Amino acid sequence: MSLLKEKVTSIHHWTDKTFSFKTTRDMSFRFKNGEFAMIGLEIDGKPLLRAYSVVSPNHEDHLEFLSIKVPNGPLTSKLQHIKVNDEIIVNSKPTGTLVCDYLLPGRNLYLFSTGTGLAPFMSIVRDPETYEKFKRVVLTHTVRTPKELAYKDFLENLNQDEIYSEITNGKFIYFNSVTRENWERKGRITKWIEENKLWEYLGVEMFNPEEDRVMICGSESMTFDLKKIFEDLGSKEGSTKVQGGFVIEKAFAEK
Repeated sequence: MSLLKEKVTSIHHWTDKTFSFKTTRDMSFRFKNGEFAMIGLEIDGKPLLRAYSVVSPNHEDHLEFLSIKVPNGPLTSKLQHIKVNDEIIVNSKPTGTLVCDYLLPGRNLYLFSTGTGLAPFMSIVRDPETYEKFKRVVLTHTVRTPKELAYKDFLENLNQDEIYSEITNGKFIYFNSVTRENWERKGRITKWIEENKLWEYLGVEMFNPEEDRVMICGSESMTFDLKKIFEDLGSKEGSTKVQGGFVIEKAFAEK
């Protein structure tokens, strides 16, 4: 593996617990939308790396990452204090299972996320190929408080976006829910699915394991609860080796 050094170009603090940042991008760094890279900082002369999904789609000339702030986290305790022009390290070999190629062809694509698990889906919903493969692309994001709905304004307007409206052709649907505060859509995404409220709310066909495909990224409990729900519905898990009805990213189910 080779380690690339990238310069931080901008930082955005969403809340006191989450932030995102953009960096330069070495042209040799190639990735599939939905993949993650090992990124980090040089600490005491040694690279300290963690898995981070790439937020920015692979046609952009920069890289973007979304991170939580863990007060005592070996990496995030330091990463949260980065400034513009600081350097981060990026492992040149990205990987991951949240890639459309690992799903069987289908009708609707559902991207279920909690917290910073939104990150890989930010690149997937901006990929023209996603819309060539599926009739609709539904992204759900569940967080504790409305403030944590990172990229909310951008996602709400994706179908009208100057650049991306031509890519989505109105086929993108964004749904968010909040678990700890009052909000028009309250509750865990698992509840919305188990009570069959989600499809009704979105005005889309009921989920059909034969036709619909799923990607899951977020907290460990949500990831495995949804995995069970979709397996019980008759969907089979895919991997980098076998296409399936759903895929999950085990590398960093947020603890």
